Amino acid sequence: MTVKLGVIADDFTGATDIAGFMVQNGWKVVQLLNEPDENTPVPQDVDAIVISLKSRSCPVDEAVSASTNACNWLKQKANCQQIFFKYCSTFDSTEKGNIGPVTDALMAQLGTGLALVCPALPINGRTVIHGHLFVNGQLLNESGMQHHPVTPMTDANLLRVMEKQSKGKAGLVRLDDIQKGSDVVSQKLAELAQQGVSYAVVDGLTMDDLLPIAQAVKAMPLLTGGSGLGAALANVDSQCSWGGTTQRGEKPTGKNRKTVVLSGSCSVMTNKQVLAYQQVAPAKMLDVGECLNNPEYAKTLADWVQAQQLTGLAPMLYATQSPELLKQTQEKYGAAESSFAVEKVFGEVVALLQAKGYDTFIIAGGETSGKVVQSLGTEQLSIGSPIAPGVPWVQDLASGNWLALKSGNFGQENFFQFAQEMFNE
Repeated sequence: MTVKLGVIADDFTGATDIAGFMVQNGWKVVQLLNEPDENTPVPQDVDAIVISLKSRSCPVDEAVSASTNACNWLKQKANCQQIFFKYCSTFDSTEKGNIGPVTDALMAQLGTGLALVCPALPINGRTVIHGHLFVNGQLLNESGMQHHPVTPMTDANLLRVMEKQSKGKAGLVRLDDIQKGSDVVSQKLAELAQQGVSYAVVDGLTMDDLLPIAQAVKAMPLLTGGSGLGAALANVDSQCSWGGTTQRGEKPTGKNRKTVVLSGSCSVMTNKQVLAYQQVAPAKMLDVGECLNNPEYAKTLADWVQAQQLTGLAPMLYATQSPELLKQTQEKYGAAESSFAVEKVFGEVVALLQAKGYDTFIIAGGETSGKVVQSLGTEQLSIGSPIAPGVPWVQDLASGNWLALKSGNFGQENFFQFAQEMFNE
């Protein structure tokens, strides 16, 4: 089987997000959790390979290096027909962020003058109109993303954001042209290329708008965007029902699973999810000062988790904070220092719990998810049944551990509880 698509994702939850959407639309997908090298085996009998990087908020040169190395492996070793640079549907990247520089580097590597920019994921409330990104009907910079601790988004105009980050010019394929069908989309993309445009931003108001885009870009060497386009690419190829209710993929089973919930995201939705879960399950907030200064703190937290009853919902450890409290924390301890310390402790906690037989980990936040899978020693994941749009259950192919890796703003308010209720269905 030819590998149709090689995906370079800039964080772990974004990787499982697009992998899950592609599985639900008829493709076989394997996710790699480390930057591949010459010794990494190529997954067989798959339609797409997704590589999870941790390049969203690292220094630009590191992001470019990791992304181009991944691209080289996908093209040269896995022989992928097309490359997709996957980033968050909220375009998490400041004026000096990594989306533009990575896109430029991949364009040069693949020898193409035009890259698609398509972050729209309407099923999760991310829409693009007149080149402006909206989250649940609010402009990106008014949606709560302006308070993001690492990548605060203060401009909703994607053309402007891309041009500030990168070397080329951005152009727009408007919604009314997209809704005329794939032939018109192809024509508009060709016109932008003739005009010297490097980044073709495409509008998208509904999931149906993504289908003509997917049909029009089959021959483009480089696509960039969110998981909505990944879903449409798989669907156009597999011809399975679009927006159907069939649930593909496996999920954890059994009432006696040893489960823990870890929440590191400070997004608006994760704050709501943590608040809802606190009402029904044991919950403990991390002390950032202890994370920074107490080398035994992870053991204290792991002991607390194990002391909770396993007969009900799993205990939760969380560093999720409101924007006001987060600002105070960052002013007191430093933004980078506090974030690094919290992630380090989360990683130590899961390693201790895995040694005690914990086999199910529900994680909120891309940075936190990346640290957790690294600490668990996970290298390859099979993609299972969806918990929410963009959040599938995934299973470590070596250990058998099950994980839910949730992007910050994804999922319904009862996400943590609902995920566990799936065990017994």
